[in-house]
Amino acid sequence: MSTENLPAESKPCGSCEHGHDDTPLPRNALVIASGVTLTLGMALRFLDVGAAALHTALFALATLSGGLLVFPAAFKALQKAKLDMNVLMTVAVTGAWLVSEGAEGAAVVFLFALSELLESWSVGRARRAIASLLKLAPETALMRSKDGSLIETDVKEVPVGAEISIRSGARIPLDGKVLDGSSSVNQAPITGESVPVDKKPGDTVFAGTINGEGSLTVQVTKAAADSTLARIIKLVEEAEEQKAPTQRFVDKFATIYTPAVFIVALLVALLPPLLMGGAWSEWTYRALVLLVIACPCALVIATPVSIVSGLTALARRGVLIKGGAYLEAVGRLRALAVDKTGTITQGKPRVTGVIALAGLNANEVLRRAAAIDIHSTHPLAQAVVEAALERGITPEPAADYRSITGRGASAAIEGHPHFIGNHKLAHELGVCSPEIEARLAEIENRGESLAILGHTPHEGCAGAALGILSIGDTLRPEAADALTLLHEAGIENIVMLSGDNQRTVDAIARLAGIDEAHGDLMPEQKIEHIRRLMAAHHHVGMIGDGVNDAPALALASVGIAMGAIGSDTAIETADMALMKDDLTRVAEAIALGRRTLRIIQFNVTFALVVKAIFLILAFTGHTSLWLAILADTGATLLVIMNALRLLGGATNLNPRDL
Repeated sequence: MSTENLPAESKPCGSCEHGHDDTPLPRNALVIASGVTLTLGMALRFLDVGAAALHTALFALATLSGGLLVFPAAFKALQKAKLDMNVLMTVAVTGAWLVSEGAEGAAVVFLFALSELLESWSVGRARRAIASLLKLAPETALMRSKDGSLIETDVKEVPVGAEISIRSGARIPLDGKVLDGSSSVNQAPITGESVPVDKKPGDTVFAGTINGEGSLTVQVTKAAADSTLARIIKLVEEAEEQKAPTQRFVDKFATIYTPAVFIVALLVALLPPLLMGGAWSEWTYRALVLLVIACPCALVIATPVSIVSGLTALARRGVLIKGGAYLEAVGRLRALAVDKTGTITQGKPRVTGVIALAGLNANEVLRRAAAIDIHSTHPLAQAVVEAALERGITPEPAADYRSITGRGASAAIEGHPHFIGNHKLAHELGVCSPEIEARLAEIENRGESLAILGHTPHEGCAGAALGILSIGDTLRPEAADALTLLHEAGIENIVMLSGDNQRTVDAIARLAGIDEAHGDLMPEQKIEHIRRLMAAHHHVGMIGDGVNDAPALALASVGIAMGAIGSDTAIETADMALMKDDLTRVAEAIALGRRTLRIIQFNVTFALVVKAIFLILAFTGHTSLWLAILADTGATLLVIMNALRLLGGATNLNPRDL
């Protein structure tokens, strides 16, 4: 079994010591030569054509051709006092020739070398899928020189701060900020999203993404080695080097199992002839069959190919998981804790409604409100100004602006004193009425903030409320459906943990379909809730921003960062990072994690059952070297193809298919 495409510590039983990792062409040629000479020798013998010496010579050539891929590795393993699968095969082949079964010895070598070749191809396919990301970013960029001309420059030599030109239809070579131009950019290689994203001056673009129809001038913000794409590739490569718990178990099992098999085979070859008068040739042959059958190829390869395929499939969809251990952990999740702001909600206050009073219309209410709030940096005030601008309303300058701490603000508009503020300010100014109170209560019950615009009472004027603006951190469009998918994927309990007030948290939880909601929490209180969930469900995930929720993310079985694109901290902090702000990707990751677990469990069980059946047949003399190697090769290839289903089916992954 060859595993040169696996990370070093994932290569089982010393089988990486082939000495041909960098020369696949000679390896292919040797396997083909072994197969051709074996087939020719068997055909001539079957047709009784040619002398027996010719047949033997062909079988010897087949053994030598295939053996060049096995015997040197076996010798290196013995030098290190290891008993690996190459040693198993070498002993079996040598024994077959010693008992005058040259054809079977040649078949053992050829089929083993062929299984190594096919396995190397299959594992390499999973690795090449993510390595192909390296080709996404161009090797050169059109950099603007001091005299304004464009010079084609190696991306490694483009400094941070330089300006580069991106032509329509071209791939973006480096991370940067748009200085001039507008276009739509296909960000699928980074985020997995299929819909192009509109870019305008001030927006961020990423290396490896594809520019649309427009041309862009971009200021480079990261060197080539530090781009988001480079970090993704590095993260996935590191993730593939981290063993999953099942893989660690199998590796430990193999280190004990392989020497034990040698001892058992030796006893099978010696004890029956010595103690029961059995024929030496018969029991030596049975021992050789046992060695071939016992080779744990399928067992050892079952987990790493599945893990690499799963990690790669998710990386293609903009979900990064930091290793096989976390992929298995994602597959075992039973409860999920979520932050509110930026996770379930958009994370940005927006005006959700305008109620016009005193004969005004909604646009006039927004115009006057924005005239006051344009002087403030408060998030709610900025939301009001933004809402006015979105409607094409230009706020007019207001005179005598004054901030009222904890209440709101006041200013003169067209010579008349106005105010905008909270419920408390309206009460203090005496402009509330039962009708207004009812409307305010309705807004507050939805968990939204509010701002009341009115005439300030002054000499000759009793004052009046002119309008009410409801302001909320709106629910993500996909949140409700994503939470439904999470439940369908097997998450038993979804709990919101937020520092926001309980009434707002309850309102958002009702809209999203969350099972439990806890507000007014400090970071240490979030940890207490995570501990409670882990006591009840054992496997708990936490979704946060990767920074503010760091303690809870660290404590959870799997810490998940939302919207890590462009955020180095989020990628480094969490165990799992969603490159795009899309909660449905969490459900997809859990679905794929569960599918990966099922495939690993099936592969390991299948490999063990096949081994057990053929070991019994070997003891009883009901199998041969031919059947032994066919069973071992077949089991290995079936395990590999089963694992590669993760890679092929991930593009159409639907959690509802589970």
